[in-house]
Amino acid sequence: MTAALALATSLLWGLADFGGGLLTRRRSALTVVVVSQALAAVVLGVVVVALGAWSEIGPQLWFAVAAGTVGPVALLCFYRALAMGPMGVVSPLASVGAVAVPVGAGLALGERPGWVQVLGIAVAVTGVVLASGPGMRGAPVHQRTIVLTLISAFGFGAVMALIEHASTTTAGLFLALFVQRLCNVAVGGAARWAETRRAAPEESPEERGTLVRALPALAFVGLADVAANGTYMVAAQRGPVTVAAVLASLYPVVTALAARGMLGERLRGLQTAGAGLALLGSVLLASG
Repeated sequence: MTAALALATSLLWGLADFGGGLLTRRRSALTVVVVSQALAAVVLGVVVVALGAWSEIGPQLWFAVAAGTVGPVALLCFYRALAMGPMGVVSPLASVGAVAVPVGAGLALGERPGWVQVLGIAVAVTGVVLASGPGMRGAPVHQRTIVLTLISAFGFGAVMALIEHASTTTAGLFLALFVQRLCNVAVGGAARWAETRRAAPEESPEERGTLVRALPALAFVGLADVAANGTYMVAAQRGPVTVAAVLASLYPVVTALAARGMLGERLRGLQTAGAGLALLGSVLLASG
């Protein structure tokens, strides 16, 4: 059951990433983040009320607030990087931070990594270098794409490190995820408002109509992300966390396959090797 739930997590996260990146190619990344997270917050709010999770309110929710503040920045950078592409490079690189940051936090608290984690760090760094396309003919992956991806990677890792301290019960986790997404919407909405103030022309009726038509896709992105958090939580509760973390970290494979199948995206050999090494480094870090 743990393996099946963790693989479901990787599938949901991978599809959410692909959908978010694809939507960002047609709309503002801030719009994608705010609307998708707002739709997810509505659904989570219903779940919180149904479970009576308000009883779980406590000081630990400040971790959810912190995660909700960092999350929009990570998502914004990630969606913009995915939109710039190639997704087959961006998604594996972003997965590195999801495990590298918790490892760094452990080091700060006095833990020492095993040889598997040390190997994972070396492999992941090598993957980052190769995925950027050094010394190849033609245009490599844009430097801005790599910078945005790395920012999102460590942002995702910070969110994971924070949210795990936000609750200890199932109802509390849903409440923490709800609070996190409310903060996502608040921070992202403020940034979207500031962006709109800087841009003189307002959205035309046609553009607003396009947004309305995109609502089902935006809802899928937000709900897939929420569902992935839920399946991962259950997987980690029912079996070894190491197994759940390793299998759930395979989500970049789903994103890369979706980009290849639906967009016909092709990577250079060295970039493919770099993306694969970055993914392997994530797995080694998670399993160490």
